[in-house]
Amino acid sequence: MNIFGSNSGMTASSSRASNAVKKRDYSLALIRLIIIVITLAVISAVYHLPQRTSINPDDFMGMWIGILVFIAVLFLVFSVRKTDEWERAIVLRFGKFKKVKGPGLFFLIPLADRISQVVDIRIRVSDFSTQKTLTGDSVTVDVDAICFWLVWDPQKAALEVESYIDAVLLSSKTALRNSISSNDLSTFLEHSDIIEKQIQEDVDKKTTEWGITVLHIEITDIQIPEPLQDSLSRVAQAEREKKGRVLLAEAEIEIAKKLEEAISIYAKNEGAMKLKILTILNEGLKAGNSMMLVPNSMAEELKTKDIFGLTALNEIKTKKPKQ
Repeated sequence: MNIFGSNSGMTASSSRASNAVKKRDYSLALIRLIIIVITLAVISAVYHLPQRTSINPDDFMGMWIGILVFIAVLFLVFSVRKTDEWERAIVLRFGKFKKVKGPGLFFLIPLADRISQVVDIRIRVSDFSTQKTLTGDSVTVDVDAICFWLVWDPQKAALEVESYIDAVLLSSKTALRNSISSNDLSTFLEHSDIIEKQIQEDVDKKTTEWGITVLHIEITDIQIPEPLQDSLSRVAQAEREKKGRVLLAEAEIEIAKKLEEAISIYAKNEGAMKLKILTILNEGLKAGNSMMLVPNSMAEELKTKDIFGLTALNEIKTKKPKQ
């Protein structure tokens, strides 16, 4: 979720426009044209229309029969309708609901049946936003969100709601505004998943009666005033510094505890203390230091034990060679 990001620029109207865009399918029109051409060809072959130069009065009855057949074929052709796999057609007969048709090809009674609406039953994604809404702690925010929903009962969606798409979007926007006004900004920023679930449940209670299910609400952008952005940034920086200092203090406590344990061990074991002293000296010598500061007690101990042969070396240097 982008808290300080710019507005995406998408609106509910643009989302509805994109949903309304559908690639035109000319397959049904081509089928109708083929049937009409075949019918005309059959009628022409039966009555030999291209070879006739004059019309015999006795043939009027046959011509009328041919015309009636052609009209019947026209009615039959244009009564055939088609919907895709994800579409359902709401069929009315003399203005009264008859049946939900589709998918695939189906027939309508000419002049009696008509398709009032074609409902898409796929999962849809619609974006909506609230502008200049006050939170529970009186902070003005702009919030953008998206709604995932689908129609599970095309009959209810088409017959009980004038425009179910607008109804879902307006209900989602109202629920989002209510959620913003009933929560503080900090709660809204830190627990957005809970807010999204609350909005989804509120909207779904309304849309279930319309044959529509709201699957998920997702908040995509939250815009707050610039002065408040600077304040939140300083608060976050101070919080990070606080956590850093707390961690450093906890580390110092752990180190002190370990040193205390080491002191108790060395105090009880003199040999371990001497080995530690020799280890420190060895590390200093390996580092190539030209000068080492050694405590008096350590120097006296080394002199007494002559561990490194320092006493003998000093006697050799101070002893004068005989002439």
